[in-house]
Amino acid sequence: MRILTRTIWILSLVSLLADVASEMLYPVIPVYLKQIGFSVFLIGTLEGVVNFIAGISKGSFGAWSDRKGSRLPFVQWGYLLSAVSKPVMGLTSSVIGVFLARTTDRLGKGVRTAARDAMLAQEVRAENRGQVFGFHRGMDTFGAALGPLLALAFLSTHPGEFRALFLLAFIPGILSVLMTFFIREKKFVPLMAQQKGFFAYFHYWKRASPTFKKVMPGFWIFLLFNSADLFLILFTRTLLDGQHFKWGQVLLDADTATLAIYIFYNLVYAGSAPFLGTLADKLGYKPVLIGGFFLYAMVYAGLASSPGINGLLFLFGCYGLYAGATEGLIKAWVSNQSAPEERGTALGFFSSTESIGALVASILAGFIWVTWGAIATFITTSFAAIVAAGWIGVYLNSNPISRR
Repeated sequence: MRILTRTIWILSLVSLLADVASEMLYPVIPVYLKQIGFSVFLIGTLEGVVNFIAGISKGSFGAWSDRKGSRLPFVQWGYLLSAVSKPVMGLTSSVIGVFLARTTDRLGKGVRTAARDAMLAQEVRAENRGQVFGFHRGMDTFGAALGPLLALAFLSTHPGEFRALFLLAFIPGILSVLMTFFIREKKFVPLMAQQKGFFAYFHYWKRASPTFKKVMPGFWIFLLFNSADLFLILFTRTLLDGQHFKWGQVLLDADTATLAIYIFYNLVYAGSAPFLGTLADKLGYKPVLIGGFFLYAMVYAGLASSPGINGLLFLFGCYGLYAGATEGLIKAWVSNQSAPEERGTALGFFSSTESIGALVASILAGFIWVTWGAIATFITTSFAAIVAAGWIGVYLNSNPISRR
């Protein structure tokens, strides 16, 4: 059986282009927001709130795709919403305008995520899903590396012109939408008996597998302290403030060095995700996931020591390995724990609870940061990751495949 099918390739290329658009902007958003008057606490609150609003919709739209018996319309509309939000962000400087633009972008992610992941899972058998989700995350993250690289090239010749960058990001965004029209969707029997209502997907917990119920609290412990990467970017920028670095023949200031480090993280993530997903299919999900969480704990503990440029490169490389070992793999595991006709609901349920955790984590991280400092934020996060790894190590089966 062919593992990387046409649909998997197209969805992965769509994600690559969409992430080029998003990640052209993501590293500069905190700098841009501070430039137009946002505080660190307000940045954290904004990111938490917009991700929460979009995140709680993932379960609803995932369940809707189950009832409809079709995933593709949700994928197309989701990518379209994210694409049109990019130029809007560059045309406004008000708190309300920024909030609406970021919400539209994240809502697009909410509309498409569960449906897209269910389409990926539908293409292959359970024993190959680690590889498929790893490949998709690798392609997605290669776009996340290419996006900041394009931003770095643009800002090196047009320093400080963030608004123009937001307008340019619309191009790869709309290309990602156009590519979705080449997908040939496999229909499935809709889940007619499923309850309706925006929050009805929370009822999935009642019929979830026993293993799902045992393992999920470990993920939730982690998610409650896994704040937005914007804090890492902002802290890195603070550590490098006022310094200049020569890499080869290129002289970088603090802004461009921060972007370069973020690009390096995404390259490591993109390169490691397919390999680690395939490894998990062969060895089991438990050792790969737990190893990823311990890497995460090490990274945050290392950042608490305020490392120099070489230390930052090492830690962000480890952070890329953590992401490659966990983000796609968790979705593959959730897919394997759910029946095909309610896979959108299961993936949406996980993603929605993930976003609730992101809201709490971002606000909590912002509060700890302004009250006790960045070091306290990173130490707390590192400890929470160790606790989560211990929980998951106890309850996660070596065999990731549910026979439901």
